[in-house]
Amino acid sequence: MSLNVTLNNGVEMPALGFGVFQTPPEQTVNAVTEALRTGYRLIDTAASYFNEREVGEGIRRSGLDRAEVFIETKVWISDYGYDETLHAFGKSAGKLGVDQIDLLLLHQAVPTDFDRTVDAYRALESLLAAGRVRAVGVSNFMPDHLATLRKRTSIVPAVNQIEVHPYFTQSDVQQAGADLGIRTQAWSPMGGITSYRGTGTSTFDDPTVTAIAADTGKSPAQVMLRWHLQEGRSAIPKSVNPQRIAANFDVFDFELTPDQLAALDALDTGVRRGPEPETVTREAFWRDIPEA
Repeated sequence: MSLNVTLNNGVEMPALGFGVFQTPPEQTVNAVTEALRTGYRLIDTAASYFNEREVGEGIRRSGLDRAEVFIETKVWISDYGYDETLHAFGKSAGKLGVDQIDLLLLHQAVPTDFDRTVDAYRALESLLAAGRVRAVGVSNFMPDHLATLRKRTSIVPAVNQIEVHPYFTQSDVQQAGADLGIRTQAWSPMGGITSYRGTGTSTFDDPTVTAIAADTGKSPAQVMLRWHLQEGRSAIPKSVNPQRIAANFDVFDFELTPDQLAALDALDTGVRRGPEPETVTREAFWRDIPEA
C-alpha cells in the first residue's frame, strides 16, 4: 500500500506519522531524530505540548531537507480568534524554525464560544491562501461541530484528528468526516490511553488483538496500526524507545484479512478515554502559549 494519503486539496501526506504528545522537551529532540532516521516523514506536535522548539531541532539534526518532512501542529484554544490565531501561527512557526507549516489544525472545538472557533478557522483559511500553510484542519471536532463549521467557512478541513483505537472507533465522527471529504487521523491509535486511563483490559492485551498478532507474526501494536492504514486513516503513534519507534513503522509488509479488520472493528466499547469534547471551555482548559 502507499506510504502516503492524498488530502482533499491534493496535498500528499504520509499515512503513518510520529507523535510527541506528553514527550518531555528534553527527550523530544532525540525521539524525533530517531523517528526520521527510521523512516517516518510526518511529525505531529502542538502548541500545547510545549515541545515545538525541540521538534524543530530534531528535524534539523536529522539532516533531511525541509521539503522531505511533513510538519503538523495545532493551535490551542487560548489563541483562538482571527488575529490571535494568525499570531499563534507565528509562534509555532518560530519555535519550529520554519516559514511554512504543512498541516495546521485547531486543537479542539469550543462549543461555548464557537464564534471564536470559527474566527480561528477563518485565520487558518487566510494562512492557506497566503501559502503559509499547505493544508488546514481540526482536531477532536464532533459531527455537529463539523457541520456548523462547514456552514460558516469556505474551506473543508483536510483532517480531523480524533481518538481512534479498537476500543473507541467514533464511527459516527469518521463517517461525518468522510461525507465531507475529511481524512480521519487517529491519536492514541493503538489505545495506549487504555493502558494508563481507566480500568479493565488494555487494547494491547485484548484476546482478539493478541490472536490476530499471533496469526500474522506481528505485535499487537503493529496489528492495530495496520488496521488504521487499511481502513484509510492516518495514524500517529508515539514512543521515545528506539526499538518501539522502529517496530511501529514496520507495518507495510503484511495485510489483515477482511475478517480480521471486522473483528477489530467489533471491539468498540463506545467509551472515550480522552476529554469529552462538549466540556472544553477556554476557562477550564486555558494554557498560556509562550512567544517564540
